[in-house]
Amino acid sequence: MDATTEKLVDYTFGVKFDNLPIETVRATKQRILDTLGCVAGAYDHPLSVSVRRLASRYRMDTPATILGQPDGVAPEMAAFANGVMLRLLDLSDTYRVTSGGHPSDIIAAILAAAELGARDGKSLITAIAVGYEVYCSCCDAADLNAKGWDQPVYGVIASALAAGKLLGLDRDQMGHAVSLALTPNMAMFQTRQGELSNWKGCAGANAARNGLFAAILAQEGFSGPAEAIEGKFGLWDQAEEFDWPLEAGNPPYRIANTHVKCFPICYHGQSAAWTALGLRDRFDIDDIETITIDTYAVAKGMMADTPSRWAPLTTETADHSLPYVVSVALVDGGITYDAFNLERLRDPQLATLMNRIAVDDADDLTAQYPDASPSRITVRLKDGTKVQNELLFPKGHNQAPMTDAEISGKFRGLFSAYRNAEQADEMIDLIGGLDRSPDVKDVFDAFA
Repeated sequence: MDATTEKLVDYTFGVKFDNLPIETVRATKQRILDTLGCVAGAYDHPLSVSVRRLASRYRMDTPATILGQPDGVAPEMAAFANGVMLRLLDLSDTYRVTSGGHPSDIIAAILAAAELGARDGKSLITAIAVGYEVYCSCCDAADLNAKGWDQPVYGVIASALAAGKLLGLDRDQMGHAVSLALTPNMAMFQTRQGELSNWKGCAGANAARNGLFAAILAQEGFSGPAEAIEGKFGLWDQAEEFDWPLEAGNPPYRIANTHVKCFPICYHGQSAAWTALGLRDRFDIDDIETITIDTYAVAKGMMADTPSRWAPLTTETADHSLPYVVSVALVDGGITYDAFNLERLRDPQLATLMNRIAVDDADDLTAQYPDASPSRITVRLKDGTKVQNELLFPKGHNQAPMTDAEISGKFRGLFSAYRNAEQADEMIDLIGGLDRSPDVKDVFDAFA
């Protein structure tokens, strides 16, 4: 294996639960609970039903569990199904530095791997913390998105290493797992361009599936191509050469720096939504003449880059549209997933409001990203009055973090669409004491 793969493998082997910082353990439990809430909230969505039906075609003697389902399926298909559900509402956490993505996607692979290998809560927490560190440290080091590669590239490597840790792979097998994950699974950024499709929310799940499958292949003795990262046609050749900032012996900490979402929209719209909510009590909607949204360049590029963002035809495009999410915030006083059904996308009031919106990338705001996620909205009323609001950190940003109580509140709200309040409280208590659980089966039983 090449030197970078060796670094990743050595780091993965070096992390032990007893060396995890208290804040890392706490943050990991928060992300697990938040992720399970996202699954519960999306459970009855038609795509969730479809992916569970698809996964149920794949039965085997050593299965893994689809959350909420009584029968096990092939582990990689359980990872795919759970991964689709946890991302479907676009409410899972995110990490944004040089590049970014949704590191909680890897939890789908890790849950399945825990059923096949080390099953205790401490091992699960450790594997998730390691996977987040691998994923997020790559986001720190390289902007693969700018080279045309999508966030599943981060996720497939992190999933393979975290799953391999739980499966008990040896050092050579772990190196092969990295290669078997990365070489066949370079995902294109076209997934997030133009009118968005269902695959936007499935790509991370596919990375979890492929990362777990790579670890299983390595466990069974399959070898991967040599030098998958540094070789002649490896990752560096396809993207850019970079130093992966992981050092063996350093405990994972980046999971605590991920951002938790309050609204089911692209993270780059969270601050604009909060900024709009801070304005709406200062005028009547009918009095609006124009709205100018000043934001940072990445946000404009992701959420106001094409005419489709002013006339979204799909849920996936609407939740990645700054004009749409700001219009919904102003009209509704909040944003829930109900705002993205097809009937609401055709709402004439929202269409009228979007036509009054201009989006600019402001130099002063761009300069503050990624340390902040700033937004400034200026509303000009028909009488000439201007009303303005500005925000640096949306709620859930690592500089404005949600408390345990707030994350539990988000979980209860999402879980109420799936089961009752008593079961929600049981799940909250279980995750809070996960490091004392002897078997990951407790999580699946509590969710069932």
